[in-house]
Amino acid sequence: MNAREAAYEVVLRVFEDDAYADRVFRSASRGLDSRDRALAQRLAYGTVQRVRTLDYAIEQLGRRPVRKLDPPVRAALRLGAYQLGYAERIATHAAVNETVELVRRARLERAVAFTNAVLRRLAEGMRELVDALPEGPLRHSYPDWIADVWTRDLGEDDTLALMRAQNEPPETVVRLVRGDPPGGPTDVPGAYRVDRLDEDALAAGRIWPQSRGSQLAGLVVDAREGQRTLDLCAAPGGKATQLEGEVVAVEIHEGRARELEENVRLLGAGNVTVVHADALALPPELIGFDHVLVDAPCSGLGVLAGRPDLRWRAQPLPELQLELLRVAAERVRPGGTITYSVCTINADENEAVVDASGLRVEALGNEWPAFRHPRRPEFLLTLPHVHRTSGFFIARLTPQ
Repeated sequence: MNAREAAYEVVLRVFEDDAYADRVFRSASRGLDSRDRALAQRLAYGTVQRVRTLDYAIEQLGRRPVRKLDPPVRAALRLGAYQLGYAERIATHAAVNETVELVRRARLERAVAFTNAVLRRLAEGMRELVDALPEGPLRHSYPDWIADVWTRDLGEDDTLALMRAQNEPPETVVRLVRGDPPGGPTDVPGAYRVDRLDEDALAAGRIWPQSRGSQLAGLVVDAREGQRTLDLCAAPGGKATQLEGEVVAVEIHEGRARELEENVRLLGAGNVTVVHADALALPPELIGFDHVLVDAPCSGLGVLAGRPDLRWRAQPLPELQLELLRVAAERVRPGGTITYSVCTINADENEAVVDASGLRVEALGNEWPAFRHPRRPEFLLTLPHVHRTSGFFIARLTPQ
């Protein structure tokens, strides 16, 4: 399998089988050398990310609804359109010819001439077509509802900047677990910016890939030696293994709980105990904690840069988030703290959930002024277009 075949497999599986891009890519790219693997990832993730704009161009220039195409043809045209419209240093003839070959290998000889014709029209007119689109979710390839949420919460200018920022590759940041600093220090203690992930250091448990926004959430917990912390939604374990003192890490999904256990062992976090359980139905003995971390499931609108298919499957989860905060309030000791963090930029899942919880808010803005929420300074909000990291909302709370 070559780079384009691997990318094609990802695009086909994501949109036809509702598969996750990163999981398909891991299997599809197996056996590729590092150069081809990088090319395959760039083409696959870029195509998935830009699919709304690509489909618009295919329909306008190909003059046939995308939904009526055979799935292999649809996936191949999307991949070809991405190369012609967005990928630098890829020759037009290579993009056209290799895409046609993908259709031929799918044994759809009857569609080869059509595919070739559409690709040639795309080669001639796609960039001009995209450049003429007005600024907004069609041009930058986002669902309308995400653009509407951001415009409501941030205003039009910040929304456009945020859409552009999350179409670019995120910075590569690791948390130092032990050993020498692996790269340049950042504005978050323990977080280091690196050019690439050192696979040997990762395999040895010396570093952990974790954005500055995510590491900031772990630091806000402020867990100390001699204290007990309950992490209600712990997998894959980045924040749980960041905490000092005794940590009980809860995960509902069996496979993710196993992954969490493996990561705890890898990072040498002997202070972390993994509990496979539903956070909404915890064993009664898990009570009286000094801190509870609720790193809740969410729409993920702050991590779209690193997860290309998430924008097409994202769903806000305010009801679940509120339930988890209520559990946290029952399990924390009097005077203890609850840290609520979500990797999303959506007031419905962020400040509205905290407001509905009835919990008392501890002001964080003076503690971390660089990440102060622009409208609610008692909270933190990292923004990809401002802070160049993943988007995280963070609040520290105490029961009334």
